[in-house]
Amino acid sequence: MPAWTDLIRDVPDFPQPGILFKDITPVLADAAAFAAAVEAMAMPWRDEAIDAVVGVEARGFILGAALARELEVGFVPVRKPGKLPAHTLSLDYGLEYGRDRLEIHVDAVPAGARVLVVDDVLATGGTLKAAIELVERQGAIVIGTGVLVELGFLGARAAWRHAAPLHASARY
Repeated sequence: MPAWTDLIRDVPDFPQPGILFKDITPVLADAAAFAAAVEAMAMPWRDEAIDAVVGVEARGFILGAALARELEVGFVPVRKPGKLPAHTLSLDYGLEYGRDRLEIHVDAVPAGARVLVVDDVLATGGTLKAAIELVERQGAIVIGTGVLVELGFLGARAAWRHAAPLHASARY
């Protein structure tokens, strides 16, 4: 694995007992590691025509905004309920340890826009799939999805049914 992955730390029993959380904050805190991680996320998409990067709250914002800057496109946030100020679309979805809801502004991406959807970690895939559905409800085209870390032992890739390619910069 790339050197920046050495900074990812395991936090047991977070956010609840039985979950092993992959903490990327040490990667973000190290300028060289952060740059290398963003470059790893950008590499598969450099030759694609992309109109925007959509990032999922919260660490997906950090990575998504940096990735959008790297790819020289705009950034669109997908947030938890009640955080966006204008009219939103929302979607409930399942997590590996419960349920949640995501929202996007109804005018965040125009119909036909080519969008890359990113998040920090792919666990069961519920969050990423919900974000994709919100983008597609607006008529945008999801040309790809990217995560910094994939937890392969949870099987999300095997269950992936979306036509857009899924890229993980590191796999565990």
